[in-house]
Amino acid sequence: MTTKPAPITLTAEDGTVFRDLDHDGAMAPFEDPRRSPDERAADLTSRLSLEEKVGLMFHSIIETTPEGELADGSGAVATMSTEDMVLARGITHANVHALPGTARLAARWSNRLQELAARGRFSIPVTVSTDPRHSFAENSGAAFSAGSMSAWPEPLGLGALDDPEGVRRFADAARREYRAVGIHAALHPQIDLATEPRWGRQFHTFGPDAERVSRVAEAYLDGFQISGELGPDSVACMAKHFPGGGPQKDGEDPHFPYGREQVYPGGRFELHLEPFRAAIARGVSALMPYYGMPVGLVRHGEEIEEVGFGFNRQVLTGILREELGFDGVICSDWGLLTDTVAMGLPLPARAWGVEHLNLEDRIVKAIEAGVDQFGGEECPEAIVALVHEGRIAESRIDESARRLLRVKFQLGLFEDPFVDEDAAEEVVGAPELVAAGREAQAASTTVLQDREGLLPLRGTDRKVFVWGLAENAAARLGTVVASPQEADLAIIRLEEPFEPRADLFLEPFFHQGSLEYRPGLLSRIAAIAQHCPVLVDAKLLRPAILAPLTEIASVLVATYGSSSEALVDALSGAVPPRGTLPFEIPASMEAVRASETDVPGGTENPTFPVRHGIGGLSSR
Repeated sequence: MTTKPAPITLTAEDGTVFRDLDHDGAMAPFEDPRRSPDERAADLTSRLSLEEKVGLMFHSIIETTPEGELADGSGAVATMSTEDMVLARGITHANVHALPGTARLAARWSNRLQELAARGRFSIPVTVSTDPRHSFAENSGAAFSAGSMSAWPEPLGLGALDDPEGVRRFADAARREYRAVGIHAALHPQIDLATEPRWGRQFHTFGPDAERVSRVAEAYLDGFQISGELGPDSVACMAKHFPGGGPQKDGEDPHFPYGREQVYPGGRFELHLEPFRAAIARGVSALMPYYGMPVGLVRHGEEIEEVGFGFNRQVLTGILREELGFDGVICSDWGLLTDTVAMGLPLPARAWGVEHLNLEDRIVKAIEAGVDQFGGEECPEAIVALVHEGRIAESRIDESARRLLRVKFQLGLFEDPFVDEDAAEEVVGAPELVAAGREAQAASTTVLQDREGLLPLRGTDRKVFVWGLAENAAARLGTVVASPQEADLAIIRLEEPFEPRADLFLEPFFHQGSLEYRPGLLSRIAAIAQHCPVLVDAKLLRPAILAPLTEIASVLVATYGSSSEALVDALSGAVPPRGTLPFEIPASMEAVRASETDVPGGTENPTFPVRHGIGGLSSR
C-alpha cells in the first residue's frame, strides 16, 4: 500500500508528461521537465507578480501540530496560519521546528502542506528546511534532538573522528531521513572555525582546524547534496556562518547584544574563509552570513564597515560574490530586521551596527549588500512598498527570485513535492541507521588519560558506582552498587560547565561564559576518588578546563553527545574509541583570556593539545 498523493499531470502534444502548475491545461516553459533549472526559473520569474517574487525572499518559521495537521498560527513561535503564510503572503520557504512524534505523521503534515501550496496560482512548492536534528542538543535557536530519527554525535564528534567517509555516511543517512518526511533543505553544516574556546555555538562546528573542517565539510556536502549536484534525492545545504563566526569577542554569541563584535587580533581573517572556499568549490547551495559585526578589520588596505555581516556589502558582494564567485543563495540569519518576544522573553533584532536604522532602511541595506532571502522574517509588504517607492529595483528582486526558484527546480519539487507515508516509517529510525549512529557516538569517544591501564573494561567482574550513567547500561560493565564505598570503580558523566543566563529569549539554551567546573562539584568527585578509582566522562560541547580532573580521575574520556549505551560500547572496547580532540584543552581561564580570539589553539601550556587521543584500546 502506498500513501502518497499523486501530483496532477498532463501530457503535452509531443508526448511530454508534465505537471500543470498554472492550471491552464498547456505546458509552459517552466513546466517543461526537459528544460534546465535555470531556464525554468527564469521563465517562472517572468510570470510572477512583484508580490509573488518578494514572497520567495522570506524564509519563515513554520509550526506543525502533534497530529500532523497544518498549524493555525496560535503556537509558541509562528505568528500566522500556514494558509496565510503560503497562499496569502507567498512565503514558500519554511523552517520547521518541532515535528509530529512519528515519521508517518511528519510525512502526512508535509503532504498536506504541499497540497495547500498546489492551490496557489503557480503551485510553487514549499521548500521545508531544518536546523540540525540528528544528535542530542536541544536548542530552539540552533538545533533539535534526534527524536525518531537516528542519533549521531554532535558535529564536534564528527570532527573528533576526522573520518570523511564516516561523515559522508552520516550525511547520507540524515539526507534519507530528511527527504522521507519532506524536508528538502539543511540549515547546516556549520563550518565556522571555533577559535574562541568560550563561544557557545561551537558544538555544531567541526573545531578550529581549517584543514580538518574543510575536509569534513566536503564529505558532509557530498552526503547531503549527493556529490555537489542537487537533484530530486538531494537535500540542499546552507553552510554557515560566512565569513566565519568563530572569532567572537570574549566568546559571546551575536544572537545577543553583548556578543555583537567579531575581532581579529591575530590577523587571521583569511584563515576563516578556507572552509567556505572548500564548500563553494563543492557546490554548496546556499550560505548564511552571521550576525556578528567585524571590529577593526582591515583587508587589503581597506577598512571593512563595522556592521553585521548580513548588512555588509564589502563582505557579501565584494568577497563572496565577486572574489569567491558564489552564485548560490545568500540567506540572512534569523531575525535580522525585527525585534522578537517569545516564551515571554525579548530578543532584539540582530541589526548590529545599524540599530539606528528603521525596518525599511535595514531591508535596503541588506539587499544592497547581497542578501537574497531574510531568515525568520515575515514582512514582504515592506519590500513591495520599497520597490514601488523606487528604493529597490525590481530587477534586483528578479535576481534573487531566480536563484531561489532554481533550487526548487533542482530538487525536483515542481515535479513531485510529495512523500510516501509508508516509506517514511521504514526509513526514519531504520535499525541500520540507528546502529550506525550509535557506533559513531562510541567511536568518537576520546580517551584523554588512562593512568592505571584500566581500559578496556572487559567482563562484568567488578562493582561499579555510577553518576550520570544509566544503570541498565552500566550493568554491562559490572554490578551496580549504591555507594563509592562498595565500588571497585566509579563512573561519572559530567555535563559541560557554563554560566546559566535567562534574561533574553534563547539565552537559556546557549551554554556560555566560564569553562571551569564548579569547585563544589570537583570536591564531590575528589571525595569519591578516596574510596575507589574514578572514570570521568567529560561532555565537551566547548573545551572545558579539565586540569583539576586530571589530578582526580584515573581515567578521563571526552564525549561530544552520546548515549549511555554508546559510552559503554567505547569503555568496554566493543567499539574501539578512536576520537581525537577537535580542539585543544586550555589549562586555565587565564590562558583563555590571554589568547587571540581568531587564532586556532594558542593558549599557553594547554592541558591537552588538539588531536590528542589514546586509541586502539580494544587490542589490550
